[in-house]
Amino acid sequence: MLTESRARLALAAVCLGFVMITLDATIVNLALPAIGADLGEPSTAALQWIVDAYTVTLAAFLLTWGAAGDRWGSRRVFEVGVALFVVASVACALAGDAAWLIAARAVQGAGAAALLPSSLALIVHQFPDPRERARALGVWGGMSGVGLAAGPVLGGLAVGLADWRLVFAVNVPVGIVAIVLTRRAVAEPPRHETTRLDLAGQLTGTASLAGLVAGFIESGHAGRLAPTTIALLAAGVVAGVVFVAVERRVGEPVLPLGILKIRNFAVATAIGGLFNFCLYGTLFCLALYLQRAWSLGALAAGLTLVPLTVVVALNAFFSGRLTGRSGPRVPMIAGALAGLVGSAGFALLPADRALVLFVVVSAVYGCCSLAMPAMTSLAMNSLPGQAGLAAGVLNASRQTGGAIGVALVGALLPATGMWLVAGGFALVAGLALVERQSS
Repeated sequence: MLTESRARLALAAVCLGFVMITLDATIVNLALPAIGADLGEPSTAALQWIVDAYTVTLAAFLLTWGAAGDRWGSRRVFEVGVALFVVASVACALAGDAAWLIAARAVQGAGAAALLPSSLALIVHQFPDPRERARALGVWGGMSGVGLAAGPVLGGLAVGLADWRLVFAVNVPVGIVAIVLTRRAVAEPPRHETTRLDLAGQLTGTASLAGLVAGFIESGHAGRLAPTTIALLAAGVVAGVVFVAVERRVGEPVLPLGILKIRNFAVATAIGGLFNFCLYGTLFCLALYLQRAWSLGALAAGLTLVPLTVVVALNAFFSGRLTGRSGPRVPMIAGALAGLVGSAGFALLPADRALVLFVVVSAVYGCCSLAMPAMTSLAMNSLPGQAGLAAGVLNASRQTGGAIGVALVGALLPATGMWLVAGGFALVAGLALVERQSS
């Protein structure tokens, strides 16, 4: 049993590593115009790939790294993930063209995929008491909110005050501190050395996700009925069908389909995908909108997003305490309704620079983060004894949703894209009600 001080230090180490990966999911958004100008890639499709190369590989490798953590040790996998993430961040900062940056972002995503499920598994092991675990998951979820929310602001500050390469270089000292603290304070959970890795499932799942995301991005660039769009989407669907067939046959699938029959876990997983679809799509869309439609610089656009990001971070922390006291239902429903109202508000914004109205809508929308720690708590408690698997599946769903959100919503202006987001939050509210009935 860990002492209280060591448990807190362990939680800090895990959260410090975790906040890097959520930060890098959004920190590039306000830097994208500067990156495009510097690297000679002004098209929206290229900018979307700079974001989605990260989220696609993050989503694709989560399940395999979750199983690897169960087999080789979650702490070891966590440390490997942080190290890989730091090395890839250096490569991003040194990128000389868009192809280099996209490739380095993909490696970043692979490192993040190792870090994310292992961080959750480590928290579950460090905090065996359910109430303490709920609070710790609340802190973990709050750090997710901090990372996602601070990303656009810090990206704008980096571009406005220095250079876009700083958004990647900052990961180096943070990652080093995370590894040092992990070695000092984090206890290694028991290993399950008989766990096997499902390479066929990994390959077909990755191909399906990459094909679908590429098709959605191409649809915004070349048109929904363009031959390339149709071919990519068809390839993604076919690979998805093969993936399901593989998972039904192998002895230890990367995604055991049976766990999706556990109602609360299936609900949490679906909410996670929809939530990130909405949030990632919104942040990408607003970052480009403020700079292109309002003609704001990166720094000014980042400051304009401060009300949204602050509310996201604060409510993510508050949700952890609320979830620990009352369970996940209320914060999930409240977050979904706030997101629905806020996204509708963004869709109805006037074309001119209505700054006060934008701030008010941003504050309402930011309350959507109430759902983040709640969905995580619901998922982890639905699969006791399988923390690595639960974390991997939940976060694979979340990152898949985020990648598709950037691809679909990112190419649209708020007047159109935010109605799509509002529909996503309506589905989240409906799923949360289903969980309530099953409790």
